Amino acid sequence: MADAKQFKTYTQQIALLEQRGMTVEDPPSAVALLRQLNYYRLSGYWHPMRRFDSGTGQSLDVFRPGASFELVHQLYLFDEQLRNVVSGELARIELAVRALLGHALGAIDPFLHLKPELLGAPARQVVSKRGDTRYEVWLKKYEAALRASREDFVAHHKKKYGGKLPIWAAVEVMDWGTLSHLYGMAPGCARNPVADACGLRAPQLESWLKSLNILRNYAAHHARLFNRVFDIKPRFSSDPRLAVAKGSENRVFTQLTLIQYLHHELKLSAATSLPALLTTYPENGVVPFKRIGAPEGWQQSALWSAR
Repeated sequence: MADAKQFKTYTQQIALLEQRGMTVEDPPSAVALLRQLNYYRLSGYWHPMRRFDSGTGQSLDVFRPGASFELVHQLYLFDEQLRNVVSGELARIELAVRALLGHALGAIDPFLHLKPELLGAPARQVVSKRGDTRYEVWLKKYEAALRASREDFVAHHKKKYGGKLPIWAAVEVMDWGTLSHLYGMAPGCARNPVADACGLRAPQLESWLKSLNILRNYAAHHARLFNRVFDIKPRFSSDPRLAVAKGSENRVFTQLTLIQYLHHELKLSAATSLPALLTTYPENGVVPFKRIGAPEGWQQSALWSAR
């Protein structure tokens, strides 16, 4: 095992970047940014500026012509705005899914989430070595969220009903992951109406909720988004509006397209925030816009057009 890397001051970090071929036009400003954001957070933005060895398939510790600290900062600022907009757009989707699922489950039984026998077959799948079912794992997370909640309506139900929340109230204490797992376990008679409202089939919506939960977590933890490659791919419907994202299902542009689609289908907004933001991408020849995964002509596609 290699020894830990040696500590470097901010000035030494800048010198190392310059030694590897990065242009740093304003070293004092670069040092100030390193103090704010940390070398390794910013390294994700200069990583695609490094030379690539096609023989070994690895990036080299040498930068390509055009790499600059100023471009790193511009990419970071763009990505920061992307995280902010994504968080806001996803919040509307999360609230809508909460409302739809709470209503669909409540129509069957107000306490269906506490009656696993009324849920679908996935609720009874064994998912741990200890023999815990998917529902049992979910219930522990839900109960923990309920105990941690400081919402007035939760206190009211604890005082009057012993803390037993009907599903239309219970969904309000669930985070995205807990909500999406509940949707995955719901019976078809509840899954289908929610999916219909989203213009999807139930398995498709379930995969979208999982994909967007990953995106939401990255945004919430200030992780880089703009050129990220995702491990899972959402299931597409045959809707021609989604064709713009096909072929790049594991790139962030596809995740953003899911947001655009759901905002249109659920009538959550005019869906103009993301298209407007993408036009502000810092054009450059080192880390081009295509790293996002958007195809040529994306702005003319139905979900992304301003028309």
